[in-house]
Amino acid sequence: MSRSEDGATAVVPQDLVELGRISGAYGVRGWVKIQPHVAGSAVLLKSRTWWLRRPVSPAQTVDASSAWPVEVTKSRTQGSTIVGSLQGIADRTQAEKLRGCTVWVPRSAFPAAADNEYYWVDLIGCVIYGEQDGVGALLGTVDAVMDNGAHSVLRVRRQTLDEQGEVQPMLDAKGRQLETLVPFVEAHVHTVDLANRRLDSNWPVDF
Repeated sequence: MSRSEDGATAVVPQDLVELGRISGAYGVRGWVKIQPHVAGSAVLLKSRTWWLRRPVSPAQTVDASSAWPVEVTKSRTQGSTIVGSLQGIADRTQAEKLRGCTVWVPRSAFPAAADNEYYWVDLIGCVIYGEQDGVGALLGTVDAVMDNGAHSVLRVRRQTLDEQGEVQPMLDAKGRQLETLVPFVEAHVHTVDLANRRLDSNWPVDF
């Protein structure tokens, strides 16, 4: 359970996804301005409930029970940001108090993706296979998805199979796990099987 700013309680969804951060107030009537994470704008605009969390320091662990829901009465884009009117927030002073809060939406509330489009959150954790000597070979696990301005890019934590067929991390000389970046474009990633959490690509494993 979570206790909101006004003392009410609500059950915190277990599938919350962070989509942006409140950067400050917008205007004088209590609207807030949100800097959305890449690809988060469409979901925020369609959602009528946002979950907010106060910022925490890097040393702190985010506690799910610290999130509370706010009803969105209006929202729209404003340049590269999103501005929204929240129930119970009536003036600029109240809106400014939310500065720094992260904004979350349950994954179950996301609109259905169009054909050949995917939410980044669904790609994270998928195992991706590349090519070695013309055949499929384990490349690693998708750790994050980024945008380079032209297209999405998968950050992959490199893995390999040992002699027993067990998955092992690939490490550098200092014991750090190796990473590689794979453009998430059809020319390289030709199969996306979210049901089995698997991606197939032609990306060379020895790149």
